[in-house]
Amino acid sequence: MITYHEIREISSEKARELIRKVLAKQGGNVSKTARILNISRPTVRRSRDGALQDQSRRPLHSPTKTESRFEELIVQEAKRTGFRYRRLTGYLQKKLSIRFSEDTVKAILSRNGIKKKTRRTANGKRRPLYDYEALMPFQEMQLDTKHILDKSALPAEVYAHIKHYNLPLYEWNIIDVATRIRLTAYSHELSAVFGMMFLSLVLLWLRAHNVREAIRIRLDNGAEFCMGSQRKLDLWNEYFSWFNASLHPIPPGAKHLQAIVENSHRSDDECFLMIHAERCLSTNQFLMKAQQWQDTWNCYRPSYGINMYGLTPEEKLKASKTIIQNHLLQFPVLLMENVLKSVGVFTAVLKLLRTGKYVHTKCHINLNSYQFKAFKKAIFSSGVPTVTLKQPFTTSFKFLTSMPFFKRAL
Repeated sequence: MITYHEIREISSEKARELIRKVLAKQGGNVSKTARILNISRPTVRRSRDGALQDQSRRPLHSPTKTESRFEELIVQEAKRTGFRYRRLTGYLQKKLSIRFSEDTVKAILSRNGIKKKTRRTANGKRRPLYDYEALMPFQEMQLDTKHILDKSALPAEVYAHIKHYNLPLYEWNIIDVATRIRLTAYSHELSAVFGMMFLSLVLLWLRAHNVREAIRIRLDNGAEFCMGSQRKLDLWNEYFSWFNASLHPIPPGAKHLQAIVENSHRSDDECFLMIHAERCLSTNQFLMKAQQWQDTWNCYRPSYGINMYGLTPEEKLKASKTIIQNHLLQFPVLLMENVLKSVGVFTAVLKLLRTGKYVHTKCHINLNSYQFKAFKKAIFSSGVPTVTLKQPFTTSFKFLTSMPFFKRAL
């Protein structure tokens, strides 16, 4: 025979009907009814005197309840952006200057049925891409480009604004796996010339700041890089071997191997483009905001990725106890068209300088000019550094620092 408690789990209304029937058979005796059904006497009285339906437990007065207009806004923004409560809380504060606690936003999403989208591997376990504990800074890097005009990632009004004001359409990113330090440039067009120039600028910058490790760079097979051509890959690797760097394209369809740089692109959408793009009315304003975003990423934004433990990239670099200059984080955000206009395809000039052997030597910089004194002060603040470089690097280093955009960076 089914008991009262089993009926109660199915339907509270049916359970109260049962109490009333038993109570009527017992001539209204509350104690006997309670013993038969194995319940308390107050339960019998509530069923006798109250309604069959459950009463609302909602308080009559909620002075701290979120206003309906704000709740509608939170639900609307959650559906529009696809953010969960933690990201959505930060987005509302930065974009709309509305401050809510994460618990409040979480409760609003829950009662409005906005569910979390989950992504899992086949066996539900994480698959680390690297031996993160053993990695030294800048041993492993990931390189990728981002198409800024992405309708699936940006709200319609941000998309239209970028297009209307002719802001840069492509973002060039290279990120260090060990520290999550990221260096960025932008362009209006996508080309292999810009790909070669961006990589050369980055590698010159790293070697100038005492990065001594061999550098492995993981990239995709886009047209702006080697386009899946083994011949082109061999030529690029021959060129970049001068920097003791090598390129390693991922197999087609293996985007998960680029997960770190791809995730940074998502942060670009959420924390930079969605919030600041509409405030930029020219490319120069956009580059200034992009420089601030790069500085925020490298110096102030904590990372909770594998082996980061909530540290910022700058803090992670300091914790590594290397001799790498922290001025490396001041990489200037560039527009590749400006670089090309200022110096031409400078990789052709650098190619002429590829001679000599690896030697352990001081960096020979002509300090007669004010420019190189300023550069030395900005980059080598702790005296004349000892670095492992190819001898001709000195000439190309002078050539690089003579560019107008590096003058501005100093």
